[in-house]
Amino acid sequence: MTAPPTGLRERKKAKTRAAIREHAMRLFEEQGYAATTVDQIADAAEVSPSTFFRYFPSKEDVVLVDDVDAVLLGAIRAQPAAVPPVEAILRGIRSVFDGMSPETWEFERRRQRLVLGVPELRARMLHQMTDAIDMVAGVVAERAGLPADDFSARVIAGAAVGAMVAVLPPEGSEKTDGVTPADYHRLEKALMLLQEGLPLG
Repeated sequence: MTAPPTGLRERKKAKTRAAIREHAMRLFEEQGYAATTVDQIADAAEVSPSTFFRYFPSKEDVVLVDDVDAVLLGAIRAQPAAVPPVEAILRGIRSVFDGMSPETWEFERRRQRLVLGVPELRARMLHQMTDAIDMVAGVVAERAGLPADDFSARVIAGAAVGAMVAVLPPEGSEKTDGVTPADYHRLEKALMLLQEGLPLG
């Protein structure tokens, strides 16, 4: 998804972060999210609790930090200026999805399964949607040469993020894997519904 870190220090930090996250995910799956403590995660990853908190501010963040966000924003930003904003978002998502390896998809399924299956994680994920709107709105406005707080850019971003949330299975659904490759057409259809009637500026 992203270029690997090149410096020795950066590689070591990336390796430590990945180890913490993988051990955390394994423990969450084996013994449950609520029953897993930061001390247990740190012990499994062979780091101190203070090291854990240098990489993740809280236990929730191990699951909720989305490494795809920065890649997606870059993919949207890279679309030609003449491409309408919703289409740019759609193309950006398509390019990111197409570039995800099977291993990345598997990790995302595991992560989304936890987010959708643990009420407190799902609630915080939905609360973070305002941050997602801010990020997408900034890129939409930037592409159009508008101020970062442009109202129309925020409306478009809010609608697009809302469409993405609408694709997720409802709370209590038996399907808790989140968005998978097979679900992409549903996300595409949701964004296409926004393609008309949202003038920018």
